[in-house]
Amino acid sequence: MSEHQNSKVSHTVIHRLNITAATMGSIAPKQTADMPESAYRKHLPDLDIPRFQIMHKQDAHEYAADFKQNGNPPWIHGLYLHWLALLKEPFKGVTSDGKVTPGLYDLQDEGVPIQQIVDAADQLVAQLSDEQKVSVFYHIDDPKWRTWSNPEFLLSHKGIRLDEVTEPVRKSTMALLASILSPEGYEKAVGAMRINGYLGELVNGTKVCNEWSYNICFFGEPSTTRPWGLSFYGHHLCLNIFFYKTQIIVSPWFTGAEPNIIDSGPYSGTRILHEEERLGLQLMQNLSPDAQSKAQVYKLMKDPAMPKGRWNHDDQRHLCGAYRDNRIVPYEGITVSSMSSDQQQLVLGILEQYLLYLPAKSRQMQLDRIQKHFDETYFCWIGAFGDEDPFYFRIQSPVILIEFDHHSGVFLTNKEPAKFHIHTLVRMPNGGDYGHALRTQGEPVHQDFVWEG
Repeated sequence: MSEHQNSKVSHTVIHRLNITAATMGSIAPKQTADMPESAYRKHLPDLDIPRFQIMHKQDAHEYAADFKQNGNPPWIHGLYLHWLALLKEPFKGVTSDGKVTPGLYDLQDEGVPIQQIVDAADQLVAQLSDEQKVSVFYHIDDPKWRTWSNPEFLLSHKGIRLDEVTEPVRKSTMALLASILSPEGYEKAVGAMRINGYLGELVNGTKVCNEWSYNICFFGEPSTTRPWGLSFYGHHLCLNIFFYKTQIIVSPWFTGAEPNIIDSGPYSGTRILHEEERLGLQLMQNLSPDAQSKAQVYKLMKDPAMPKGRWNHDDQRHLCGAYRDNRIVPYEGITVSSMSSDQQQLVLGILEQYLLYLPAKSRQMQLDRIQKHFDETYFCWIGAFGDEDPFYFRIQSPVILIEFDHHSGVFLTNKEPAKFHIHTLVRMPNGGDYGHALRTQGEPVHQDFVWEG
């Protein structure tokens, strides 16, 4: 890389990081003495129980090995074994009926600053040891791309883990993310990471859960002309990002928080996922009684009417999390095209929050694609819809699937779903995840070869 390129990417990334720093006040205002007690504090766990004693003593690798060997807790271990079985299937993509609809995704110029992104990736890789360089790269078609997961257990250790590397490597990794994500998307990711660190402090388990307990690895080599991508994943934040020239796919992704607010310490006031919550509830409350009845597929969060498998101990209501790359999810609820124009604007507002990681131009192009399918876009709801009620909702079409779910406690002790524990995710059905639908549309590597020696 030339000195000019180094200067150019450094200036761009620093500028974007400065934008983020300038706006971080909305994420991390200073603590105030009169800040009310958060609802989650009534559900803080007993740190003397074996689970948290073990978590306090073990590092992430020991903690994961102990989980795999002893199978405790058994419901998560059972889910993990099920995930491994799902991985044996070749990638197909999430569908509504088991049949992939072709032709939904096209190559397009989204104006992504791919040279700056590649330069930022190169700067990161240049700081790695030879051993780290070997571990951080995978073939673009490696099934290991599908082994990201949300739990705190490091079930698939790939690439480098940020709490195990030097400060310059961490800074370069975050500079790479800042060069890729929108400024507001970068803020959201940083907020999720900080909340994860705060959770680790609450349960005295910072060796497993901390602000830097995230892995990054590459699939394919960073390039301005060839397809490649990366996975950045850990507890409550998993981003799978694909590039082809100036086009970007961020899917699948998972973002969660327990609790979803920091109410003490240097990042007091940090809060995420509240806009998705607010807009979703506003949409449901604005529907007519008849439309509400049709959209509400189950009245209770764990409803006796649910078929076996519709709820499980860990995913609870959401369907398309880790390893669910080929899940069949039938459409439910009401179509967006049947809604009023104001209600459709609320749908677009929700979708914009879910596409926040994308740069502005890419986000708008994605919204335009989604809007073309409003006649086959469905909105469904589980739970009640009073102001204080926990709930689940999903928006699903041939080109987007988003889920929002209030969960019961995993680290906290609330046995029922609560608004301070949230899971959200995005899928691009019909082969859109991981950029699969775009990979075969690019220019092939030339097959002809003549040795000129």
